[in-house]
Amino acid sequence: MKKILLINSGGTYNKIYNPLTGNLDIDTKGTALKSMAQHWLTSFELINIIGKDSLDMNDNDREEILKVIKNSTYEQIIIVHGTDTIDRTANYLAHAKLNKTLVLTGAMVPFSIDPIEATANLASAYGFLLGLNNHGVFIAMNGKIELYQNIKKNREMGHFELNEL
Repeated sequence: MKKILLINSGGTYNKIYNPLTGNLDIDTKGTALKSMAQHWLTSFELINIIGKDSLDMNDNDREEILKVIKNSTYEQIIIVHGTDTIDRTANYLAHAKLNKTLVLTGAMVPFSIDPIEATANLASAYGFLLGLNNHGVFIAMNGKIELYQNIKKNREMGHFELNEL
């Protein structure tokens, strides 16, 4: 079985309702991912970093993700990321020319509100990564898994789709 690193950078995937403020705050402890990992037959290393909505992420945050990847001995890595700038981070990582396989995924609806989409996206990323033998940067969202430049978020429809070739 391949060893997989799971980097959790925040995003909607990790948002939880805060009854004191009425806001959806990002859980920086990765509770949703830890919960899911307990129910799977395999384990992966989980690293929680950044803990931001992707709209608040900048290139310093992307550099932090890149640093964790470069310092890791893992060749297969899943990155849980916010969907609004997942493409920017994927592009940033692709230009680093790493000799690794990266799959970025996230969720349009927080796991804490409705775990179906978040679970499906992570499971898709995980299964895809297990079956892949080449390196590159991919995005796995809404049942679509493709090289990062071939998939985009359709903001009007609220889902990800393949770019027209």
